[in-house]
Amino acid sequence: MLIVLFLKAVLLGLAIAAPVGPIGALCINRALTRGFWVGVSGGLGTALADASYGALAALGFAAFSAVLAKISMPMAIGGGVFLIFLGWREMRQTGAKPAADTAGAGDLLKTTAMTYVLTIANPVTLLSFVAIFAGFGLADAGGGIAPAIVVAGVFTGSLLWWIFLSGLVAAIRHRLPKEFARWVARISGGILIGFGMVAISSAFA
Repeated sequence: MLIVLFLKAVLLGLAIAAPVGPIGALCINRALTRGFWVGVSGGLGTALADASYGALAALGFAAFSAVLAKISMPMAIGGGVFLIFLGWREMRQTGAKPAADTAGAGDLLKTTAMTYVLTIANPVTLLSFVAIFAGFGLADAGGGIAPAIVVAGVFTGSLLWWIFLSGLVAAIRHRLPKEFARWVARISGGILIGFGMVAISSAFA
C-alpha cells in the first residue's frame, strides 16, 4: 500500500513539474546558457518547493486548502511581480556563459534558493498542486508515515523530471548556434512576464 502511495506521489511530482510554465522556461534557459548543474540546481529548488507543498497538504489537506484561499491574493501579486522582474532580467541576457563559470557552489545555491522562492510564490503552482493532489487521491493519505511517503514521492518525481530536462538541454547546447541561446532567453523572459501579468490580473478577478 505504501509503495502505491509513493508511486502516486512520484506521478504527482512529475505532473506538477512537467508542464512548461514559467519555472520550466527558467530552468531550460539556465541549462542552455549555463550548463547541466545550474539547470539541475534550479530544478532542485523547484523540487524542494513541491515537497514543501506536499508536506503541508499531506499533513492536513483541508486546512492547507483553506490557508491557500486566504493568501491567494497577496501570493498572486507578489509572485506576479517576481515573475515580471525575472522575465525582464532574462530578456537582457546576451547568451551562453563559459562552463567554468557555472561550477561555483555559491552560484548553484543561489539558483536553488531563487527557484524555491519563485515556485512557492507562483500562484499557478499553488492552484495546480491542489487540483492534482486531490485528483490523485492523496488528500486522504492518512497518518503514520504516509505524509513522509507523499513528500518523498513528490520530491523524487519533480527532481527526476528536472534532471532529465536539464540533461537533455545541456546535451544539445553546444550543437546550437550562439544566437539560439539569446533567443531562448528572450522567449523565456517573455513567458515569465506573461505569466506574471496573468498572475497579477487573477488576483483582482
